[in-house]
Amino acid sequence: MFSLGSLVFSSSGSSSGKVDLTIEGWHWPVLLAVIGAMLLIDILVVHRNAHEIHTKEAAIESAVWISVGLLFGLVMLWEFGSAAAGEYMGGYLIEKSLSVDNVFVWAVLFTHFQVPKMYQHRVLFWGIFGALAMRVGFIFAGVAIINSFKITLILFGLFLLYSGIKLLQSHDDGFDPSKSKAMKIFHRFVPSTDKLDGQKLFTKENGKRLATPLLAVLVLVEITDVIFAVDSVPAVLAVTNEQYIAFASNAFAILGLRALYFLLADMRDRFQYLQTGLGVILAFVGIKMTVSYWWHMPIAASLAVIAVILVVSIVASLRATPTAQS
Repeated sequence: MFSLGSLVFSSSGSSSGKVDLTIEGWHWPVLLAVIGAMLLIDILVVHRNAHEIHTKEAAIESAVWISVGLLFGLVMLWEFGSAAAGEYMGGYLIEKSLSVDNVFVWAVLFTHFQVPKMYQHRVLFWGIFGALAMRVGFIFAGVAIINSFKITLILFGLFLLYSGIKLLQSHDDGFDPSKSKAMKIFHRFVPSTDKLDGQKLFTKENGKRLATPLLAVLVLVEITDVIFAVDSVPAVLAVTNEQYIAFASNAFAILGLRALYFLLADMRDRFQYLQTGLGVILAFVGIKMTVSYWWHMPIAASLAVIAVILVVSIVASLRATPTAQS
């Protein structure tokens, strides 16, 4: 049945072999309600009181978030069919894998600003809202550009290929967050203190309202997410042109990043080949997106290639760790 909702939320098709869905008006409210409910449970029940998250708790939460993401993939399969579910899983896997680098950057930020582990979850929780909002803007703008100018598929693809090569060549230069331009601007315009006040973003000293270091870290978390989204969103759009699929896959991958952070933050040295794997994934997706102007690779093949690259980089890292430590 024709409705205003289906008119507003339906996405135009593409000639790239990707699925073309008609999204009914209720699909978006249901998706947003599920995301909102999960966040409320997380902040009001699971993490109502600030506490240090240990490995076991982080592993359980990671398993829960991944299960939720996979469950939504089954919902996509039931509601839209295998092609849409495949694109969702492709976007989910790409976003999840590329976000691992973001996790390690968070570790650097928290360590530099000496944020106690018991307060780190609250910062990342508030960061989720900015990340989701930015993904909405990036995804809708990206899809609109691709649907209006098909040649941008090639441009996005070449950009991802360049990003992948750059990631393969990059090295850790000892990033100092406090010396970044963002922090200089922040401290210039936002009255702040270097003292924490529990998990509050603002506190009062001598009658003045001041930002705590947690707000400074939150600002940097949001900025780093924008930087990573510049790569990850075009990569997801390489497998789907549907705003609904792209946002859902991004959202469920992002929701589980906090638990993944507490699981992997102290294990960066054990994944020495992970950055290489992520660079190869970006390069592969870039090539895939570039050639999709003429030929569309089956989503199953794309999923297989990305999964193999990710698994090989992780296994190679774990096998090399004892050798590096001996």
